[in-house]
Amino acid sequence: MTATPPPHPVDSVTDRFLGHRELLFSVVYNMLGTVADTEDVLQDVWLAWSARHRRPDAEPVENARAHLVRIAVNQALARRAELSRRQESYVGTWLPEPLTAADDHAAAGAERAEALSMALLVVLETLSPLERAVFVLHEVFGFAHPEIGRILDRSPTAVRQLATRARRHVHARRPRHRPGADLHAQVTERFAAAALGGDLRTLLELLAPDVTLWTDGGGKGPAVSLHPVRGRDSVAAVFMAVARALPAQGFDLRHRRVAGDPGALVLADGSPLAVVVVDLSPEGDRIAHVFSITNPDKLAGIRPPAV
Repeated sequence: MTATPPPHPVDSVTDRFLGHRELLFSVVYNMLGTVADTEDVLQDVWLAWSARHRRPDAEPVENARAHLVRIAVNQALARRAELSRRQESYVGTWLPEPLTAADDHAAAGAERAEALSMALLVVLETLSPLERAVFVLHEVFGFAHPEIGRILDRSPTAVRQLATRARRHVHARRPRHRPGADLHAQVTERFAAAALGGDLRTLLELLAPDVTLWTDGGGKGPAVSLHPVRGRDSVAAVFMAVARALPAQGFDLRHRRVAGDPGALVLADGSPLAVVVVDLSPEGDRIAHVFSITNPDKLAGIRPPAV
């Protein structure tokens, strides 16, 4: 007996999913801040998408992009609750997992689609899950309020209220006008060289008086403090101590884009030891925040650079 063919060719189903995968990765990553959770969500989205097309009575999906984004966003919201529970027991400061431009295809795709800065991702952690979803969909990807309402099963009025609260919250903590990318990259490179080289004078020139250092070791990697370190003198002292502790040989410094920022990748014997990102003041002349991720679990996906 001849088997009944699937309602849609398998290759077509796969191609339609892959055609939107970069967008889905970027949306979910900006909602969750971790690559592993994002990949898990995308796996669930693929399973739901392929299962739907295996049903003989399945109606065709006219707008695959909207359909897939709806599945992804709602899967991400469910995963957000689990992630929040993990963060409650996390050792020290939790920072988003660094998404570097030279990582795997999925990460590179998210970089091309849209990747938020580390500082903005940290601010988004203070929003409610629904506010964050609305902010990401509307402010980052340009979804209209009625479309977001269909994705979240909320009225357009409710979505507008969520959008207003989220935008007000974010703008209060992060000014809209930021320095240009070239200046940001130059300051990052100067800072990384001074921090690893123990150049106190340059550090004091670059750091704002009220600079804050955030270190995420997760209880597994080196972290100078379980809490943020505030003030130029205190932060400079931390990096002077780090420079003294580094071996004279065996470590290397590479510059990579980390999500939407220029960043510094510190390697020890060829393996990632830390990813450091700086956030500049609105004036652009000083560093307002330093984010240092040393948790090896969050660095595991970074490929060592080719020699």
